Amino acid sequence: MTLDTIIEICKPLHVSNKDIDHELTTFVLDSREAEPGSVFIAIRGTQVDGHMFLEDAIDRGAKVIICEESFYTEEEDVCVIEVENTKPLAGPLAQAFYGNPAKNLKVIGITGTNGKTTTATLVYQTLRACDKKAALLGTVSKKILDDEFDSKLTTSDPIELAADMQQMVDMGCEYLVMEVSSHALHQHRVAGFDFEVAAFTNLSHDHLDYHETLEEYAKAKQMLFNTLPETSTAVVNIDDKFGKEMLTNCKAEQVFLSFDNETAYILNNSAEGISVIIDGEKIESSLVGKFNAYNLGLSFLICETLELPVSDISAALSKAKGAAGRMEPVKTDNENQPLVIVDYAHTPDALQNVLSTLSAVKDAEQKLTVIFGAGGDRDTSKRPEMAKVSQEYADSIIVTSDNPRTENPDLIIADILSGFDNLENVKSITDRRKAIEYGIEHAASNDIVLIAGKGHEDYQEINDERFPFDDRKIALEFLNLNTGGN
Repeated sequence: MTLDTIIEICKPLHVSNKDIDHELTTFVLDSREAEPGSVFIAIRGTQVDGHMFLEDAIDRGAKVIICEESFYTEEEDVCVIEVENTKPLAGPLAQAFYGNPAKNLKVIGITGTNGKTTTATLVYQTLRACDKKAALLGTVSKKILDDEFDSKLTTSDPIELAADMQQMVDMGCEYLVMEVSSHALHQHRVAGFDFEVAAFTNLSHDHLDYHETLEEYAKAKQMLFNTLPETSTAVVNIDDKFGKEMLTNCKAEQVFLSFDNETAYILNNSAEGISVIIDGEKIESSLVGKFNAYNLGLSFLICETLELPVSDISAALSKAKGAAGRMEPVKTDNENQPLVIVDYAHTPDALQNVLSTLSAVKDAEQKLTVIFGAGGDRDTSKRPEMAKVSQEYADSIIVTSDNPRTENPDLIIADILSGFDNLENVKSITDRRKAIEYGIEHAASNDIVLIAGKGHEDYQEINDERFPFDDRKIALEFLNLNTGGN
């Protein structure tokens, strides 16, 4: 990419040394990644301000600096581009640096509090089942065709996202299905390209440590739909109270999902799965719960918007397994054991969805145990709310540690315990492994044990360090040792 192109995209307030003669090699957000010929853009983050590292980037060889403040350097071969706001520029610059790969992809973005991962996974699985060359970016993993890579963020930073897109194009992909977080929208991480389809699942209590109010959280989600061109399509769950609000300033074609106004129907909802009719097509799925009916419905409508044959869509969705760590059973060959289910539910609404589903489908004699905690350095107001939800549906409750991060896990547990009306059926065990083992050990062979909060995650984050920890593996190890409950 040339310096003239960078300047054209930036529309700068001021440029110094624009006549530099140097090959531009890489585009970086982190000064530590700068090398001879790098373009460094300084972003003001929530914890670190990139403007603190301008000199460091130059010392490492950066030849172009993009920043929001007047900055003078004695280096004659360094160009400084001063702009009003760097955040919205990172995406367009990253796309341009990698040759605008998004223009060669049909990009499907899915946002909402709950259901993003499952819906995105279902759409990706349907595209692959229909022999489409598709990629997936989300919370659980990155997938390019059938190759899988680790995923650290729900939505990557603009440079990693552009690099991933270029790899997808190089591998022949035509479609990209991606989860779009509220943080990514607020921080302009998905600026610089258009979405073919954008979908909204629902919105409930989460991330208020970042957005402060539910209204601000909703505004962040709405940004995805505000920027859609008329040629795009918005697929929205209007049964959610924020659904129509998402479309207030949306110019795109609009497609609605609603089970409340009988445009879609749930025919059956049991422990064996659900059966729904969406746009006249019947889908029978092994997924469980009304919330998964919405995930299936949105997935169907997205794929229909992409002009896949409806019979192929319904056939693919009927076979699709959804995402790892979402209502995922932990099974052994021993049938004389409780049913253990691992789910990512880490918000009050998500926990209510899972617990209410399990409570509705279980037999009268079955008892439901839930094991959960709450993440540290995150929204503290949801902790007592999760307690209120769990006591409404569960017969037995074990409060434990989740990802405490830099917080004291016992203080997090104390916040959760404050939400219970009484502690008669509540036990707190800080050590998550011991909590899981205790919950399984004290469950009868026909009971249900839900381990909530971490789902697919294979680590526990403590004091900025990640330690190996997978709820599914720990539960399976104990089930294989256990004789099958009391």
